[in-house]
Amino acid sequence: MRLVFNVILFQLGWFACVLGAARGLPWVGALAAAAIVGWHLARAAQPKPELALVVIAAGVGAVFETLLVQAGWVQFSAGVLVEGTAPYWMIALWALFATTLNVSLRTLRSHLGLAALLGAVGGPAAYYAGARLGALEFVAAGAALAVIGAGWAILTPVLLGAARRLDGYAQS
Repeated sequence: MRLVFNVILFQLGWFACVLGAARGLPWVGALAAAAIVGWHLARAAQPKPELALVVIAAGVGAVFETLLVQAGWVQFSAGVLVEGTAPYWMIALWALFATTLNVSLRTLRSHLGLAALLGAVGGPAAYYAGARLGALEFVAAGAALAVIGAGWAILTPVLLGAARRLDGYAQS
């Protein structure tokens, strides 16, 4: 049941972030993501390593998203605090993604090739959906999605490796 609830909360948080940004209310999604992350940490058997994982994922996401913006692959209009950097609602999405690594995506930690494949497909699919909903724009959609896919193919296994070491939901 924990797994299903984790997936549902992640999807609700994703929609809150994307639709909030699309409607010029990026704080709504960031607040929802913060609440979900807080709930996730409160239920962890060991909240400190889980919090470290959330912080690492948010940092990785901030760098990745900023590189996408700096390279001109994506443009965000809502939630950008410093021109040329990632919007805070996207960083919140990365923190939210971290809540899945030791729960609903736990089994992928021992299947990093599959994780890379799912990242290569799922990452671009999420960005494409976000663009269709109005949360972001691509400069050159095909090339941008290829770059995003390559990034997620690398970062998904990397974050799952970090999750293995920082498992606040370790099963006993």
